[in-house]
Amino acid sequence: MISLTDSQKIGMGLTGFGVFFLFFGMILFFDKALLAIGNILFVVGLAFVIGLERTFRFFFQKHKMKATSFFLGGVFVVLIGWPIIGVVLEFYGFFLLFRGFFPVVIGFIRRIPVLGSLLNLPFISGFVDKVGESNNMV
Repeated sequence: MISLTDSQKIGMGLTGFGVFFLFFGMILFFDKALLAIGNILFVVGLAFVIGLERTFRFFFQKHKMKATSFFLGGVFVVLIGWPIIGVVLEFYGFFLLFRGFFPVVIGFIRRIPVLGSLLNLPFISGFVDKVGESNNMV
């Protein structure tokens, strides 16, 4: 079992609440306040989980500057009051930032009994195979 420090446990909680607020904000027709809270909690939670220095190094690598600018720019656009445009920018930046993790996540999900069988359905498997064969390493 993986042992977590207290700050990592706090970070997992903050990140979870951030994802919840982002999801809930989108369900409620892109509510600005919920999306702003979710963005702040997600970024702060990520910093707590992996540490400030590693978070800074992850976001500000030379080859990830485009993705970071889209993601953080989307967060800023949500904070100033344009939630739909900001969320679109965030999703694009999030995809560019974390696309190296997608093959690992898909491989893990395929080992889960019910979810693995869902990923092998005819229309879903083609899309999942395309996403899962990314050659970009983190």
